[in-house]
Amino acid sequence: MKEELVEILFQYRQAFASDDEPLGAIKGHEVDIILNVERPYPPLLRRPAYPASPRAREALKSHINDLMKMGVLRNVGQNEEVEVTTPVIITWHNDKSRMVGGFRALNTYTVPDRYPIPRIHETLTQLSKARFITSMDALKGFHQNVLTPHARKLLRIIIHCGIYKNLRMPFGIKNAPSHYQRMMNTIFPHELSEGWLIIYIDDIIICSETWQLHLERLSLVLKKILQVNMKISLKKCNFGFHELKALGHVVSGLSLGID
Repeated sequence: MKEELVEILFQYRQAFASDDEPLGAIKGHEVDIILNVERPYPPLLRRPAYPASPRAREALKSHINDLMKMGVLRNVGQNEEVEVTTPVIITWHNDKSRMVGGFRALNTYTVPDRYPIPRIHETLTQLSKARFITSMDALKGFHQNVLTPHARKLLRIIIHCGIYKNLRMPFGIKNAPSHYQRMMNTIFPHELSEGWLIIYIDDIIICSETWQLHLERLSLVLKKILQVNMKISLKKCNFGFHELKALGHVVSGLSLGID
């Protein structure tokens, strides 16, 4: 059994990446933002940088540099017109920093996308007959979504030492979960309708009654992931388990419990 799985994973090895490898750039699903106001935009959308302590400034520079290396951010050119800027802040947890965009003003003027997000408990009931379960997670999922040129103009962030434009979808914008869910449902329509694939935003769960069927389904999903140039986080994969933790629950074909 293990040899068959290894063979499939080797065949589709380009679908996986670790944290220090290049992100995918998903094909055919660019992200746009539609505002409910016309140009010239309200002053509220052109916001200054937040004050930051020396420690926070160093953390901001580090995060910005990392995102630029990943192709998520780029410097705004000297001659580029800037109409919308969003400040970012640094939050700390257990002495680790996190950069958070203050997109509240932009979100206020964004036309909502009401595409439904699955209800976790209802979705996981599909596992009732599963003997084999695989879970996968897209690597920095939102950052694999390419922005349209229009969205890039609206998603510029500002810090104490410069303005940067997002090239990929950032965390914290209003319609990000809805866009991602629609995209995944569009990529895997038949698999979802057949009931053996579960997708909750960037979490992917495959369930099967037999090992051979599970391998076939895993191959099919990985093939489509490769076709759209998505990357799966290698360290967050669990292949062919009878029971595993997924979406905050311990799931198996026999039971469903809170993790």
